[in-house]
Amino acid sequence: MTPEETSAMTLASFIPVAADGSRPARGTAHGELRPGRARRRQGLVLVGAGLALLPWLGYLAGTLPPAEAAAWVALDALEAAALLTAGSRLLRGGGRHRAPAAAAAALLLVDACADLATSAAGPELAVAVAMAVCAELPLAVLCAVVAARPPRSARSRPRPGPSAAPSPRHGQNSSW
Repeated sequence: MTPEETSAMTLASFIPVAADGSRPARGTAHGELRPGRARRRQGLVLVGAGLALLPWLGYLAGTLPPAEAAAWVALDALEAAALLTAGSRLLRGGGRHRAPAAAAAALLLVDACADLATSAAGPELAVAVAMAVCAELPLAVLCAVVAARPPRSARSRPRPGPSAAPSPRHGQNSSW
């Protein structure tokens, strides 16, 4: 036996086998799909944005008047939760990232609009425009794209056709 064959056998022994002898799809142990490079990048961006919002929550709470701080901190906390949930689920694979990604897209759009509507003319408005154009709106678009894309398992499944009908069991009339 060559060293390459030995390595292949050793690696194959670590891949779990189901009761029917089949191996899980795409190198996963629990039926989840390993994300591709683009999905991994998108998941990392969403998780990073969610984590970046956490210190921002403290800044808002410490610098805004209490009545305003409550509203803005609540909105940004919901954004952070949606981004972190969508990003972590996207990194794990499967299709459960879609609802939190859609929620994050809507929250980011609301945040950008509210920032622009409540900013005073001058430097405050310029900062709101910059935040909307450079951060909130591009992130909302990414979340909307991630939410709208069908799950990988649905895209990789063959479409049912005439051959998808079960064949009759032995002894049954196939004309029914």
